Amino acid sequence: MEFQYLVPAVGSLAVFSWLAVATWSDNRRKEREAFYRNDTLRKIAETQGGASVALEYLREEERNAQKRRREGLKLGGLISTAAGIGVGVFLFAVLPDRPIYFLGLIPALIGFALLLYAYVLAPKA
Repeated sequence: MEFQYLVPAVGSLAVFSWLAVATWSDNRRKEREAFYRNDTLRKIAETQGGASVALEYLREEERNAQKRRREGLKLGGLISTAAGIGVGVFLFAVLPDRPIYFLGLIPALIGFALLLYAYVLAPKA
């Protein structure tokens, strides 16, 4: 009976070790990306007339980043809306005599808000 605390201890040690390695590798990847990006910009700027090309490169990167953010908002809104509808339907099927299925409106309305922002309010390219 001495082993009842062994599984939670080993499990928590494994989780926190994994988190440390994942954080370290993510930071390392970001550093490499920044290094290669700066190296590319330096090489572009060193060419003849490269300053304007480098500025165009930076503008294109910013446009791509904005497009990725907008697409991520759209995807998050769709997933949240679908999850809210699914939760509402599930709760209605489980407890049809109680109005608890309205809890599905919370994620659905969050999803609608994300979609509204992505399609109407987000800055366009």
